[in-house]
Amino acid sequence: MEGDPAGTSPDVVWQPGLIERTERWEATGQRGATVWFTGLSGSGKSTVAAAVERLLVADGRPAYMLDGDNIRHGLSGDLGFTDEDRGENMRRVAEVARLFADSGTVALVALISPYRAGRRNARAIHEDAGLKFLEVFVDTPLEVCEQRDVKGFYALARAGQMPGFTGVDGPFERPEAPDLVLTP
Repeated sequence: MEGDPAGTSPDVVWQPGLIERTERWEATGQRGATVWFTGLSGSGKSTVAAAVERLLVADGRPAYMLDGDNIRHGLSGDLGFTDEDRGENMRRVAEVARLFADSGTVALVALISPYRAGRRNARAIHEDAGLKFLEVFVDTPLEVCEQRDVKGFYALARAGQMPGFTGVDGPFERPEAPDLVLTP
C-alpha cells in the first residue's frame, strides 16, 4: 500500500485518502523529497537549510524546514537527550518529513542526528514509501563549531553543565556514505 508505514499496530489501518500521490505532485509541480542535514551543533545545518528553503520557495517550489530546536518545542517537547530519546526524536522527524515529501513538498530537516542507525532509519522510512531521501553532512570541524558557539552550549558542556553534549562528551557518528558533504 502506497505510504503505508511499517511497524504499526494491526488495529490501525492506513487511510489512503482520495488523492493519489502523483496527483498531489502534479498539483505542486514537483516530486516531494527530504533533504536531511546532519552535523554538529553550530555546523551550519539550519543556516544552509533555511537558504535552500528560501531558494526553492522563491522558485515557486513548495519547501519546509524542520529545525531540530523548533521540533523540540512541540512535537518532541516531551523528549530529553538520552540515546533512546534522541532516536525517538529522529524517528518522529523522519515520519513528519515523509508526510511532507508525500505531499509534494521538499522537507529540509536540520537535525544533529548523531547516530548512523537513526539516519539509516530515516532513509528507510522514506525509501520504503517510495520517496527520495538525501543525506547532507555539514562537516564543520568541532573547533569551528566551538568558536561559533551561537547558543553557548559548547561553553556549558566544557564547564560540565551539559553532560552528554554531542561532540564534546557525547558521540557523533560521522556519516559513512552521505549523498553530499558540505565543508566550510
